[in-house]
Amino acid sequence: MKRLGVDVGGTFTDLVLWDDDGTITVHKTPSTNDDPSVGTMNGVAALAQKADISPESVDMFFHGTTVATNIVLEHNGDDVGLITTDGFRDLLHIARKKRPLNYSNYQELPWQKWQLVPRRNRRTVPERIDASGSILTPLDETAVRREVQLLRERGVAAVAVAFLHAYRNPVHEQRVKEILKEEFPEAFISLSSEVASQYREYERFSTTALNAFVGPKTSNYIARLVDKASHADVSDDVHLMTSAGGLVTARSARETPVSLLTSGVVAGLIGGCAIGAASGYPSVITLDVGGTSADVGVAPDGRLRMKHLLDTRIGDYHAMVPMAEVDTIGAGGGSIASIDEGGMFRVGPRSAGAIPGPACFGNGGTEPTSTDAMVVLGWLREKSFLSGTMTVNPSLAEEAVQEHIAQPLKTSLEKAAMGIFTVLAHSMTEAISLHSVRKGYDPRAFSLVAEGGAGPLFAWHIAKQLDIPRIIIPNHPGITSAVGLLATDIRYEVPTTAWTSSDDPDLELLGRELTRLSEQAVEQLKDDGIPDEQISLERSVDCRYVGQGYELRVQAPDGEINGGWVESVSQAFHELHGRMYSQRFDDKPVQLVNVRVTGIGAVPQIKLPEIAKGGADASSALVTTTRTLMWTDDAGDPEWIDTPVYSRELLKAGNVFDGPAIVEQFDSTSIVGIGQHAKVDELGHIIIERSKS
Repeated sequence: MKRLGVDVGGTFTDLVLWDDDGTITVHKTPSTNDDPSVGTMNGVAALAQKADISPESVDMFFHGTTVATNIVLEHNGDDVGLITTDGFRDLLHIARKKRPLNYSNYQELPWQKWQLVPRRNRRTVPERIDASGSILTPLDETAVRREVQLLRERGVAAVAVAFLHAYRNPVHEQRVKEILKEEFPEAFISLSSEVASQYREYERFSTTALNAFVGPKTSNYIARLVDKASHADVSDDVHLMTSAGGLVTARSARETPVSLLTSGVVAGLIGGCAIGAASGYPSVITLDVGGTSADVGVAPDGRLRMKHLLDTRIGDYHAMVPMAEVDTIGAGGGSIASIDEGGMFRVGPRSAGAIPGPACFGNGGTEPTSTDAMVVLGWLREKSFLSGTMTVNPSLAEEAVQEHIAQPLKTSLEKAAMGIFTVLAHSMTEAISLHSVRKGYDPRAFSLVAEGGAGPLFAWHIAKQLDIPRIIIPNHPGITSAVGLLATDIRYEVPTTAWTSSDDPDLELLGRELTRLSEQAVEQLKDDGIPDEQISLERSVDCRYVGQGYELRVQAPDGEINGGWVESVSQAFHELHGRMYSQRFDDKPVQLVNVRVTGIGAVPQIKLPEIAKGGADASSALVTTTRTLMWTDDAGDPEWIDTPVYSRELLKAGNVFDGPAIVEQFDSTSIVGIGQHAKVDELGHIIIERSKS
């Protein structure tokens, strides 16, 4: 079986072709931001030629895209209309009491400045369902038809439908959907009961409107991609990555494109989990550093952690959809170093981007970046970029760092460059600490997987700062996200609000809802063509103590819903609360707020191929020696030392070498620090640990 993974970024599109016979072919091609499907198919054609295969031999096509995310961040979605319950027209405008500046009466609220639905297109109709699901006011269908005609005349491209308590009883929303198909068949339709069937009205309304806002353009993009793939004789069995870390079919993604928001960063975490598990270290912290940003994820025992639904935001808007716990900070190879008006030394979040890029690229950039700093330090050599196909100019890097940092701070060129690296590495260290130590996880129990073009340049230092015992540098760090697309299953999460308590649980309600959700998840997977033997289900529950406003998600056991099942869920919550907040209250009842069923359609797992074996001696991979500025001990100043440079392509399984060392390859450069020991495992991953001596 041949599987194709395509991860579209802002600058480059990464492609990996995986053949179950063990052959891996990778390729990078410039992204085409006007229509990413063009760059994707250009890359597919080039990759097929590189692998010497015909495009029609590709069996499965996995895709990660930022199209939906970019629409939200750039505020360029389609015109949207909203049909809602009488009296709730302005709910999207009012939002929550939380404001960017809590004590300012003069502030611009982003969700009001960049409205998902302008007030003139927010229409109300008589209807009312209470919190138990009972109908208090029947739906006025005449009013619905009138408002639908009005929205059609105004030229909206999508209609969001969000009624009060529709998560309990969706009958009114379903009827409006039928009327929309009759009266306005060309409109993209988004129902809150289908997109976010949970309590919390504002977040549910916002998510439904977001789905409508990104829906037409994202849906059209997916349709174009599938059509281009079909015409190019590539498999049109396209699956897309979601923000929860699973795959969905193109059809499902077109219906609920809001599930694709922030999905790009999740693939890197999944790829890191797969690489860590294959090397025998399932608990991983992933550090994926590109040109503009760094993505940090923590996966104990290889399991993705999910964000709380009040923290799942995209840009200025709430999106109450499952999102894996991945944090993105403005720190990357293109992060610009500067001295601000107050004399403070800063690195990032401003980035030089691809154009003009770092000063050393010679494309007109004059401000120093972290890449320029590492050129000054000798870590990045003149012809180390893209295997020498891209040459950097060290003198331009030195001029930029000297003029903008060293002279204003009255320090040496070398100290200025080391300062740029240290400040940026500290930002990444703090991000990892925030997602591990401050959430009850000890970094010393994890391995650090360094991904992206720049991750392996920073990992050696960050591991020392956090006392992480081990670094794993994948065989192809720059395309780890594309590998992540091939290392996950098809997943559909189906939630609902239950509202019961451990001291008096409504077992009949829990059993009925979990059965309904299970049937819904299985039906979705069968619609996608997944056979019974590849389908499995997982349960989870959002729990909290009475009086709390936030829930924590815990895994729930299979089996009969009885008192023992509720007790098991309660104990799991007590343990998680204790780890997260250092407090647990075993004598207090636990509220079971939302129940969830995740339907999983197993995709044949990839098996990472082994590389050629060699002995401990790595000298055959040694290509040169260079001068680099390194710390020789934790307390002293950096010193210029002779540093061996190895070619990643020439390293063999079993090779060992000590730091300091540099390892160069097409898509990245890796650093092994002083006091660290590196070994190449059977899969070609470099395992870096502290030297025993």
